[in-house]
Formats: sequence, C-alpha cells, structure tokens
Amino acid sequence: MVTEDLVRMAEPHVEPREGEGKRALITGLRGFTGYYMARELTAAGYHVHGTVLPGDETGPDIFTVDLSDRAALAAVIEQVRPDVVVHLAAIAFVAHNDAEQMYRVNVVGTRNLLEALAHGSHKPSSVLLASSANIYGNADVPVIDEFVAPAPANDYAVSKLAMEYMARLWMDKLPIVIARPFNYTGVGQNENFLLPKIVSHFRKGARRIELGNLAIARDFSDVRTVAKSYRRLLAAAPAGEVFNVCSGRSHSLESLIDMMSDIAGYRIEVHVNPAFVRANEVLTLSGNNAKLAGAIGAIAPTPLVETLRWMYQA
Repeated sequence: MVTEDLVRMAEPHVEPREGEGKRALITGLRGFTGYYMARELTAAGYHVHGTVLPGDETGPDIFTVDLSDRAALAAVIEQVRPDVVVHLAAIAFVAHNDAEQMYRVNVVGTRNLLEALAHGSHKPSSVLLASSANIYGNADVPVIDEFVAPAPANDYAVSKLAMEYMARLWMDKLPIVIARPFNYTGVGQNENFLLPKIVSHFRKGARRIELGNLAIARDFSDVRTVAKSYRRLLAAAPAGEVFNVCSGRSHSLESLIDMMSDIAGYRIEVHVNPAFVRANEVLTLSGNNAKLAGAIGAIAPTPLVETLRWMYQA
C-alpha cells in the first residue's frame, strides 16, 4: 500500500483537457472558419462532428444535411448528442445576391437547429451562434461595444440581427451564446473577400488591382484567434450573453496596401472600380472587446501584418 501511494505521488499530475470526453458539433464544417474551429476543438480534446451541405465531401463524423430539412437535422442531432455546438453554417458574404436564400439559411436554418437541439434527448452545455458586427451598421461612435444600438445597413446584417432576435425565443430552453465577430481573415478564405483578394494579387506579382470604396476601415482579426475565442466561450458558457469578437483596432484600406507592399517588396497600382462600391457600405468598424476578455480572459491578438505574411507565404 505504501509503495503504491509513493508511486502515485511520484507520477506527474496531468490536468484533463478541456474537451476530454465531450462531443462537439460544428455546422458549416467545410467553411473557412469551420476548418480552424475543428482544429481548435480537437486540440482541446473534443470529439468533433460536423455538418456539410449535400454534395460536399463527407467522412467519419461528418453529416450531410440541409438546415432547411428539419427532420434530417433532428436525426443528426439525435445521433451526435453534442455537448457543445458551434453554429457557423450561414450565407456569410455581404454582397450575396440572393436575399431570399440569405434569410432562409441565416434565420430559418438557425431556428431549425435550435428546435432540434431543444427537442433532443441530450441537452448541450453551450450553443454558440455566430452573428456579425455588421449588425451595428454605420455606428456614430469611434469604438463599438455591445451597448451600441444595432442599425443594419444591408440584407446580410438584417438577417444576422433577425437571427439574434429569433434565438432569444430559445434562450429559456438552451444555453445560447451569441458572438458578433468583426472582420477576420487567414489562409483559406475565399478571394471574394477583401484581404484574400489583395494578398492574391501580390502573390501573383500583379501590378494593378481594382478595389471598391477606399475610405473603408475595418477591425481585422486572425481566424485562429477567433476560433480560440469561440472555444473559450463554449467552455465559459455565459448563457444569454452577446460578445464582440475583435482586435480593438481598425485598419484603413490604404494601410493594408502599405503592409502588403512591404511584405511583397513592391507597390501595386490601385484603381477604384465603381462596380465594387456597395450601396449602404459600412465605412468604419472598430470594436471593443472588453466584455469578451472579462468572460474568457485576454487573448493576445496576432498583429495583422503577421496574418498577412502568413497568407502571403502559404
């Protein structure tokens, strides 16, 4: 007995990983954020499951399901029995030209998911819904916190705000947390988004680029930082709360071009294409992340120039 006790005392104490023995479900697993979210949760010990659209590549623990199919979605939830859920599946491109599809996926699809979770036999400990800082619109304050009144300026933002309001109908049944990410980027993001487009031009050695409104300024984060923030929110599970996910600093389009010029070692000629200038463009988005830090602890942001270098060298 004494020998056994001494052996146990000599063994190093290993804390169990955050997600050890838990199942995570990520909707939109094949999306840009889904890849990094799966990697983050897997590293934390979760057994990760995911949903993809019909026609997408499947694999172990990956389910093909359309969020508009309530019966199929309920069957997936009952099979996975997730302990935590990250809802990323959405129409995420602001300029998406099918407004009906945007509302159907972003609002009705989310409702179908919450209904399936609420009626399932296993209740998750945390359900994170990815909304968007676009819901703030053209706020008349220099830095946006969660108390700023929403003023959505396009269908994408309206669909996300409607999703938030709809989700409140389920907060007495599910531990829902709403994240409002500001802009973020990284390797693998589609080139119809601003930063991947700029990086791609420099990678190809292009001498000229056509952009939209040069007056815009955005608060950009690294997708890996966003995934880490989402994971910590799942663990903290501050049910019923809304959090900005942002770096706390905005960068003008001109400064982005300067950063990439330094990284690539040459200047590119910038031209404004009126076709790329969106109606009701949100000019400046800069967030306050104090509430997020208070809930999950401070997460040091990756400097944007390092994120751009990562994308350029990938």
